[in-house]
Amino acid sequence: MEIYNPFSDPSRYAGLQQEIAAGNETAFKQLYGYFYKRLFHFALSMVKIKEAAEEIIEDVYIRIWQQRENITAIQNLKVYLYTAVKNTSLNYLSKKAKENITEPFDHIHIEFSEPVNPEQLMITAEMFNKIQHAVEALPPRCKMIFKLIREDGLKYKEVSQILNISVNTIDAQMAIAVSRIATALAADFGPMTRKHPLAG
Repeated sequence: MEIYNPFSDPSRYAGLQQEIAAGNETAFKQLYGYFYKRLFHFALSMVKIKEAAEEIIEDVYIRIWQQRENITAIQNLKVYLYTAVKNTSLNYLSKKAKENITEPFDHIHIEFSEPVNPEQLMITAEMFNKIQHAVEALPPRCKMIFKLIREDGLKYKEVSQILNISVNTIDAQMAIAVSRIATALAADFGPMTRKHPLAG
């Protein structure tokens, strides 16, 4: 039986935000638990230090709890969280480097989780490794966008708001990512066919 996920439906955010604003710790823990892992990997991709990424996420959630009476004013809670983590990560990098950070995606490293759904389980371990290598070879910003959309399940518009770039740019970067990954796989496994695990 599929467990209902309240965060898959933006209309459910309002009720949760109201509960948090009222000081409901259970609602806050629910918010914390659902987004923590994805936000952690997002922060880690920028700061590259596990302990720093953990502190960044904690700082973001602490601020939310301390200012919980304002949480009902947030229009898109998911976008708010990712944006807060991005900004906090950039602040960390700025302090660490003692200079302004102009390209936060220069040396990101994206870690993909193991296959978890039936479609992913059809992919062989060898092919999964090839996909990971192909993703790692993508240009930094392209890799970041691909990860947020394909792994974190964000919409183009949400990524546009989080990274402050246009939807057209995201669309172009995703096209580049898919093309390069397909090319890399074709070089090792041959052209995509109906018998190919990644074929439609």
